[in-house]
Amino acid sequence: MEKIINSYETLFVIDPDLTEEATKALVEKFTKLISDSGEVESVDEWGKRRLAYPINDKPEGYYVLINFKSEASLPSELERIFGITEGIYRSIVIRHEAKKPSAKKPVKTEA
Repeated sequence: MEKIINSYETLFVIDPDLTEEATKALVEKFTKLISDSGEVESVDEWGKRRLAYPINDKPEGYYVLINFKSEASLPSELERIFGITEGIYRSIVIRHEAKKPSAKKPVKTEA
């Protein structure tokens, strides 16, 4: 049976009080985890940004966005690992829908 590969993106927020090395280690940990089971398309580190509301009495977080392709089983495992990793405030994994070509109807003109 053919494996179905989907496109995903994950955004996670890291504790801003971690050292630069610890933050880099977390980013590398999740990048490696994804690349072991899928294909990393891009890693975009947004850096420290203001949170919409304080988490653990902290107004900022370090944001990281990773776009990747994988089988359907990886996102649930990724969410599980985000949940048990210390230093991760919030995370989300989203599946990108395949873009369907838009079928434009021809415009009827009266002669």
